Amino acid sequence: MKILVDECCPSFVVAALRSDGHDVEYVAEDSPSMPDKNVLSRALAAERVIVTEDRDFCELVFLNKLPTYGIILVRINQAQRQEKVQRLRLVFSQHSAELPHAMVTVTLTTIRIRPLSDTDNWT
Repeated sequence: MKILVDECCPSFVVAALRSDGHDVEYVAEDSPSMPDKNVLSRALAAERVIVTEDRDFCELVFLNKLPTYGIILVRINQAQRQEKVQRLRLVFSQHSAELPHAMVTVTLTTIRIRPLSDTDNWT
């Protein structure tokens, strides 16, 4: 799967996703300090699902109605490194078909997938 990892995510997440064979771009590697709006635009243009820990993306998509290809918001503490990787691997292995045009929230106990309709402004 094509993924764009936001710079707020730790590099071990990027390494794990790449080791699983995903096509991963990492904002911290090639565009540090890129504004969130630009991250959204970049991911949409390249049809990449964004992995982030930044709630601001929810505001951009739901309140500001900016288009997105798909977002995975990870809500797992940094101290739970292995659990974070395991939960993301579960999302990509079991829900990959649902990720485009969806807002996904991942916690230690839940994976909530909200499909975005055309009225939610995805392209």
